[in-house]
Amino acid sequence: MNIDDDPDPHLARITVYPVKSLDGLDRDRATLLPTGGLELDREYALVDSDGEYVNGKRERAVHRLDGVFDPDERALRLSAPDRTERTFHLSEREGSTGDRDRDSEELTGWLSEYFGYPVSVRRDATGGFPDDTDAAGPTVISTATIREVASWFPSISVEGMRRRLRANLELGGVPPFWEDRLFADRDHVVSFSVGDATFEGVNPCQRCVVPSRDPDTGEETDGFRERFVEKRRETMPPWSGGDWFDHHFRLMVNTRVDGGEGSEVAVGDPVEIGETRER
Repeated sequence: MNIDDDPDPHLARITVYPVKSLDGLDRDRATLLPTGGLELDREYALVDSDGEYVNGKRERAVHRLDGVFDPDERALRLSAPDRTERTFHLSEREGSTGDRDRDSEELTGWLSEYFGYPVSVRRDATGGFPDDTDAAGPTVISTATIREVASWFPSISVEGMRRRLRANLELGGVPPFWEDRLFADRDHVVSFSVGDATFEGVNPCQRCVVPSRDPDTGEETDGFRERFVEKRRETMPPWSGGDWFDHHFRLMVNTRVDGGEGSEVAVGDPVEIGETRER
């Protein structure tokens, strides 16, 4: 069967990023928070002494930091070149006392020594720390799109491109760039459902420097942006566009959720497109 002729859109993968800018965690299902984000996604963030994010956009050393989060133990295992691997148990509430708080203090010390300046961890369990606060729902892309974009760069695997793009919801059963159907122009949003959860597709995500870097080393891929822009323009399907593409360094869909707190999405859920309406 050619999925271009007979697509079967469904949710193929869910990935949350418990600590903003660190490694992802695959889930079979996820619950929507009051802000529209997914439970555990960007729940924690690294910040400097001014409260600014310490992330891949600003700090290349983030890429060399491996952070594996255990949601059951609320434990973060960190490792980096020339650093002793450590596991820290994160405090779940402000004002608590005990071993988890001591771990948090030691975590601050470990991170500050690694980066060379004061770095601490903040938590927001109600909505996390999304990049786009106006479209704070999960980001959406298709597996076929990730494969297509990876094919533009001989040195980058499909999994490597997945790690560079860092989407939350990955759709199967559709051709490349099918997710571009989930947004319209700047004056409209597109309603769509994943299982029982309903979202509004707002815009194609404007990409930053992060996808151009090796996710393990932070090394820049030569000519990444130029090649990406050239191929994105060349392969743009007829359903893409609107007035969003003032430049072509855009990929993945930013979403928002109006209500729906407590709804779940699960791998295998069907995806259906609803109406296009004014913002």
